Amino acid sequence: MDKRSLKGKVAIVTGSGRGLGYGIAKKLAEEGATVMISDVNEENAKNAVASLKELGAEADYILCDVSNWEQADALVKGTIERFGKIDILVNNAGINRDRTLKKMTKEEWDSVIAVNLSGMFYTMSPTVKHMIENQYGRIINISSASYLNGNIGQCNYAAAKAGVIALTRTAGKELGKFKITCNAIVPGFMKTEMTANVPDKAKEIMVGKISLGEMGTPEDVGNMVAFLASDEASHMTQGIYNVDGGMIL
Repeated sequence: MDKRSLKGKVAIVTGSGRGLGYGIAKKLAEEGATVMISDVNEENAKNAVASLKELGAEADYILCDVSNWEQADALVKGTIERFGKIDILVNNAGINRDRTLKKMTKEEWDSVIAVNLSGMFYTMSPTVKHMIENQYGRIINISSASYLNGNIGQCNYAAAKAGVIALTRTAGKELGKFKITCNAIVPGFMKTEMTANVPDKAKEIMVGKISLGEMGTPEDVGNMVAFLASDEASHMTQGIYNVDGGMIL
């Protein structure tokens, strides 16, 4: 039996209508997983599902704003109703509202914390109850390099992503006895729709900080997610894994 195969596993990937989230969902589908796409944009969600089905994967979508407790709970319950279980939860959904500390509004602070940190708890809470019943689970949270070094204009984003690390490590400690692992991935500077609009000069500076000399791709992160979701990573939990081409250290 191939320990890396995800055949028979059911995964939720939040924020997976496009970009990094879709790259993760695509890799899980390629490894045989059934994937529930979750996004706030219905057109993106539909397109993502159609693309996965073209690959021969089983997939569906549920619209969800993870910062809403009721919607996050409905995502989990809807996935179980549709596919019978949840084996893998990938918390990828995130937003940014960049502004320096002295200019940042309460709404800009609250909205980023709500999606990027509270949203992870909101999806994890009902999922964990289900995984405990099954005595099996893989939770993978997407953080950011800003959690470690900070980033000018991103006090809200950096604070949330630092919270993700603490949440991941604490959950891993609590859930290990139920055969549930919880790990975090720290992506570097990735080729996504979000970074496509970065000015060339700024992009050049960022790439200059990467040891491998090039931007990463959503597929690079997807590869790590698929590994951590597999049986091959069954003894790995509370870990923080950089997928950054050597940018962070």
